[in-house]
Amino acid sequence: MKKDDSLRINIHYKITFVFVLIIAVMLFGIYLYLNKSLREHSFQRIETNLIKQTSFAKAYIEEDFASGIQSYELDKIANKIGKNLGLRVTIIGINGTVFGDSELDGEKLIEVENHLYRPEVQQALKLGIGKSRRFSATVKKDMLYIASVFGKEKTHGIVRLSLPLSEIELISNHLRKTLTISLFLAFILAVIISFAVSSFISKPAREMSLAAKAVANGDFSKRIPISTKDEIGDLAKAFNFMSSQIKARIEEVTTSKSRLEAVLLSMFEGVMVVDIKGAILLMNQTLKDFLLVKEDPAGKKPLEVIRNIEIQEIADNGLKLKQGVKSHEISVFLPEEKILLLHAAPIIRDGKPEGTVLVFHDITGLRHLEKIRQEFVANVSHELRTPVSSIKGYAETLLEGALDDKENAMDFLKIIHSDSERLARLIDDLLDLSKIESGKLKSTLKQCAVEPIIKRVVSSLNKQAKDKSIKIQTDIPKNMSDVLADEARIAQILLNLINNAIKYTQEGGEVTISAKEKEGLVQVDVTDTGIGILEQDIPRIFERFYRVDKARSRELGGTGLGLSIVKHIVHAHNGQVSVQSVLGQGSVFSFTIHKKITFP
Repeated sequence: MKKDDSLRINIHYKITFVFVLIIAVMLFGIYLYLNKSLREHSFQRIETNLIKQTSFAKAYIEEDFASGIQSYELDKIANKIGKNLGLRVTIIGINGTVFGDSELDGEKLIEVENHLYRPEVQQALKLGIGKSRRFSATVKKDMLYIASVFGKEKTHGIVRLSLPLSEIELISNHLRKTLTISLFLAFILAVIISFAVSSFISKPAREMSLAAKAVANGDFSKRIPISTKDEIGDLAKAFNFMSSQIKARIEEVTTSKSRLEAVLLSMFEGVMVVDIKGAILLMNQTLKDFLLVKEDPAGKKPLEVIRNIEIQEIADNGLKLKQGVKSHEISVFLPEEKILLLHAAPIIRDGKPEGTVLVFHDITGLRHLEKIRQEFVANVSHELRTPVSSIKGYAETLLEGALDDKENAMDFLKIIHSDSERLARLIDDLLDLSKIESGKLKSTLKQCAVEPIIKRVVSSLNKQAKDKSIKIQTDIPKNMSDVLADEARIAQILLNLINNAIKYTQEGGEVTISAKEKEGLVQVDVTDTGIGILEQDIPRIFERFYRVDKARSRELGGTGLGLSIVKHIVHAHNGQVSVQSVLGQGSVFSFTIHKKITFP
């Protein structure tokens, strides 16, 4: 349980506490009011009763005076009345002399001071009846006094009844105790009722709280039962509607997010999104692969992840854009060089920038192709210019009168013929290469044996080999499996490779053509003892117009396209071509053909 949850007070207890507090205040107010009211009521009741008893004592004394009672007998009358009423009775003369007291006898009565100026006596003499609450110096107690004059025809004296206030306090304390117990029991009952009522009132709130927690945890199936038609019922109805709407919106957002992620993940272009502070929000997998990013880039600056100041500057400049797209071309080394084209566009919402989107295009291959195209155009132009210039020069020489010089004219014609053949071969090779690369060169695949093709090609090159005293050997195993291939194209491969081997092998050297089977393939090797190839030239040996020794290649009549044609024909057969060479010792050109060709 979290600290906040442990300190949380249930609304049920809050409501109960409020009810109890209100009830406690109300009951306390009732207690104060009733205590005061009952105290006053009790005093008034006792005072009224005391007045009635005083009237009774007055009537009793007046009857005795009518029968001729003497003053010395008044003390006995006071004792008799006090005994019957249970009160202190005092009989006072008109001059204030105390003639009788129910609680004083003999000498004590004689020693009592004059009562003429007692408040209740003075009030009785003026009004007929008097009352007072005060401390009695005679009995040393707080007393309530009621005094009344007596006498039918004239006033003979004053009869006074008194009651100790302590008795009144006893009665008041009893009433207060009874009231306290009653209100306490009422308070306990009110607390129980408040607890039950608050439980009933807070039940919908608890249900809403549980439902809200379920919604917060992703469970949108929770519904609040609508049991009332008041504000709580309206709130429950609104909550259920809100829950269904949130579920629908989340599903919609999730679907949109999934679609966006699917689009981003399926894009061949790299995508990076940065926020207004320049921190990365998103980077798709394509861009991570481009830039070899393995850590999570979210929340970091582009420079922290990619370590390229140009990309950081482009991202910063993109945040300053108001509209449109800015494009940049950069080079990165990861570890080999890659050329990337970046498009930066701002993210605008309600007229305010919120970030920028960077789209990365890997144009390394495109730039490489452009370079190859430029080199190809330059090479073709150069290769065509040489024979054309030669033909044009010698033709102009002949037209200017060299035809009359029979001996030189014949040499000029032979040169023109040789260059025209070279030009024709170059054009044929260019056409073949164009057809192969465009896929327009039709191939007729069939099961064919490798050995007859090799022998036929070797036979066609025997004269060229003999002219250089080069020995051509073949090493073909018996019962070798046939291959599924275009026989004419396989012959073209062998013709190019063996012809090159003869050209670049010194007189008296050897050229060996061998074949072997391995893992469903037939591998053909053309080995020579020629000049060999520099190691740095081997990766580019199959490029168009690439020559190791350009001067010697032109001297030997090569077009620079033969090995490129070989590579494309082998690849068209789903095979592989390779070369191994040692400078000054010779080279081995190898290619493989499937026994049963398979297409991807």
